[in-house]
Amino acid sequence: MTSAPAVPVTLAEIARLAGVGRAAVSNWRRRHESFPARISGTEVSPQFSLADIEFWLRDNNKLRSASEREWLWPRFEALGGRDETGRAIAAAGRVLGGGSADPEAATGPQLSRQAFDLVDRAEELGRREGPLEIFEFLLRRCLDVNVRQISTTPEPLASLMVDLGLRVRDRLADGADTGLMVLDPACGTGHLLAAAAVSPRVGTLRGCDADPVLAELADARLRLVRSSAAGGPDSSVSSGDSLRADPLADTRADVVVCNPPFNERDWGYEELATDARWAHGMPPRTEPELAWVQHCLARLRPGGTAVVLLPPAVANRRAGRRIRGSLLRTGMLRAVIALPPGYAPPHSVSLQLWVLQAPGDGTVGSGTVLLADGVSRFPRLSPRDFVPDWEALGAFVRSAVERLGAGREVEGAAGECLAAVPVIDLLDDEVDLTPGRHIASGTSSTGSRMGDSWKEFSQLLAGLGESAGRLAGLELAEDDGSGLTTTSVGELARAGALTVCAGQQPDGETTLQSRPDEGGVPLLTVPDLLLDGAPRSWLPLAAVEASGATVAASGDVVVAGVARAFTAWVHEGAPVALGPQLYALRVHPDQLDAWFLAGSLRAPANARQAGTHASSSSRVDVRKLQVRQVSLVEQKAYRALFRQVAALDKQLKRMSVLGSGLVHDLSDELAAGRITGPA
Repeated sequence: MTSAPAVPVTLAEIARLAGVGRAAVSNWRRRHESFPARISGTEVSPQFSLADIEFWLRDNNKLRSASEREWLWPRFEALGGRDETGRAIAAAGRVLGGGSADPEAATGPQLSRQAFDLVDRAEELGRREGPLEIFEFLLRRCLDVNVRQISTTPEPLASLMVDLGLRVRDRLADGADTGLMVLDPACGTGHLLAAAAVSPRVGTLRGCDADPVLAELADARLRLVRSSAAGGPDSSVSSGDSLRADPLADTRADVVVCNPPFNERDWGYEELATDARWAHGMPPRTEPELAWVQHCLARLRPGGTAVVLLPPAVANRRAGRRIRGSLLRTGMLRAVIALPPGYAPPHSVSLQLWVLQAPGDGTVGSGTVLLADGVSRFPRLSPRDFVPDWEALGAFVRSAVERLGAGREVEGAAGECLAAVPVIDLLDDEVDLTPGRHIASGTSSTGSRMGDSWKEFSQLLAGLGESAGRLAGLELAEDDGSGLTTTSVGELARAGALTVCAGQQPDGETTLQSRPDEGGVPLLTVPDLLLDGAPRSWLPLAAVEASGATVAASGDVVVAGVARAFTAWVHEGAPVALGPQLYALRVHPDQLDAWFLAGSLRAPANARQAGTHASSSSRVDVRKLQVRQVSLVEQKAYRALFRQVAALDKQLKRMSVLGSGLVHDLSDELAAGRITGPA
C-alpha cells in the first residue's frame, strides 16, 4: 500500500499555522538542526512537508492556536492542479449545503479517495465554524492562488451591477416586481449571482459557464447560500458554452448581468454565422464582446434589462460601429457608464457598464442615450491619492439611473459628468460611445481644481526661490588630492551602526489593491518608484505579521537597490512595507545621522561604484555603497544641507506633476472658449 504524497507548505504558510511571523520561522530553520529539510522548491523559496512541520511544531512546543481551516487549505491545494482542487472545493460546498459530494451530472473524472477525505474534514469543520464561512474561505484561497487563470468581479462592483439592473428595470417598466429571475451567462465562480442572491426581490438565479469546474463551484456556492438563508432564491448553474451551445437557450430572465471574457478571438465566429441572436448584425471575429451583448439581449424577457461590463475599446472600435448603430436606432442601448480606472481588473483601463433594454409593453424609447463619465467625475491626478471609493461611485451610478425613464431623460447639470445625448448625434461614421468624448467637463469642478492648483503652484514657486537662494550660495572646495576616507554600508552594519533589512516579495494572495477594512500597511515596490513613488497596493496587518514583511518606520533610511530606480531617502510618516530590491537601513542615532547617510548614499557616483552596470535593471549592492567617515558632529552639520537638497528634489517633482495638470486644464478650457479675463 503506497502512502499519500507529502503536502508541501511554504514558510509563509508555516508562519500562519504556527501563529508567528515569517521571520520567526526563518530563525527556527537556521537555529534548529532538527527543523525539517525542504522537500521541494528552492533555497530562496523552499517547501516543506506539512506532516513533518506539524510533528516538529508539536515536538518543540511551538504550535500555537491557529484556525483549523489554515491546516485544511494546504491539503486541498496539494490535490494537484486548479481543476482537482476546484472540484474538491465544489464537492465540499455541496456537502456543507446538505447535498451529495458527487455532482448531479458528472463533468469530469471522479474525485480521489484523498479528496473525499478532505470533503469529510471540511464538513466536520463546517459544523463548528459555519458551512458558508468554510466554503468561502476555501474558494477565496483557490481564487487567490489562481488569480492569473480565473478572472473575478470585485464584490462591490458585482453588487452595484445587480442593483443597477434592478433599478433600471423598475424605472423603465414603472414597477418593482418580486420573484424576478436573474441570469449570468458567463458566471465564473458566481460573484454576480451571489450578489443577486441577497435581494429579496430575486426569486430565481440561473448561471452558465464554459469551464465545468467553475460552474461546479458557482452552483455549490449558490446552493449553500440558499441553505444558509431560509427562503433564498432557487438557483442552478449549468456547464456549457453560452455562445456555441447554450444549455439555457430556452431561459428568459428579467435581469441579465454579465462580465464576459475579453478579447477572445475563438468564440465561435465560423459556426455561428447564421445564429438568430445576431439581430443587430453578425459580430466580426474581433468583436466577441458584441456577441455577448447580443446574447444577453436575446435572453431577456420583454422589458427586461441587461448590465454588461465591457472594455472601453468596444465603444469605439471601427469593426463594431454597425452593431452599435443598430443598438442605438432600436433604442435597446439605454446607457453607457465609464468607470474610473482601478475599480476592476484590468485596473489600468476605464471599463464600461452598458445598460440594455429588451423591447416590450410599457417601455418607450426616448431617442436619447445616457452617457456618464466616471473618469472625469473621479479624476486621478496621482495614484498617491487613489483609493477605490465604492460608496461615491455607487452614488454616481445611481444618480445616473435617475436620469433614465420612459422619455423623461434630462440634461445633466454642469459638473455632474453625465448627459442624455440624442441618438442622432451619435450616428456618425464612427458611432463612438465613449462617454468622455461627448460630455464637456463641468466648469465648476474644473475651476475649483484649477484654483487649488494655482494656489499650490504659487507656494511651490516661493519655496523653490528660497531653496535656490540657499543652495546657490554654496561654494565648491578645491580637491587637495588627499582623497576621502570612506566606509561601506556593510562595514557599518558589522560595526553595529545600522541594521540592514531587505524587502520581500509578498504572497500574491495577501496583496490588496485598496486599504483593507481591518487596517493594513501600504506596500511600496520598485515599479511604484518609477511612476511617482506612491504605494499602489496594501498588505493586511495579519499578513504583515504572518510573513515577517520588512516595514520601514519613520526615521529609517530606505534605499532602492536597482539601477533604473536607484535612490535613498529618510522615510517620514506612517509605516510602509517594502517590496523586493528595497532596503530599510535602521541607524543607531548615537553613531550615525539618518539624513547624512541618506544624502551620501543617493549620490549618483555611489550607484556607479556599487552597481553591476549590465543593464538598467541591474542591481546595486547596497552593502557596497560608500559613506564618508566623519564625526557625528560633522554629520549633523551636513544634515541641513542634505535636507535642503531632498526638499528641492521633492519640490521639482511636484511642480512637474502640478504644471502638467494645469496645462491640461487650461488647454481644455481655452479650446472650449470658457476662459474669461485679461490675457
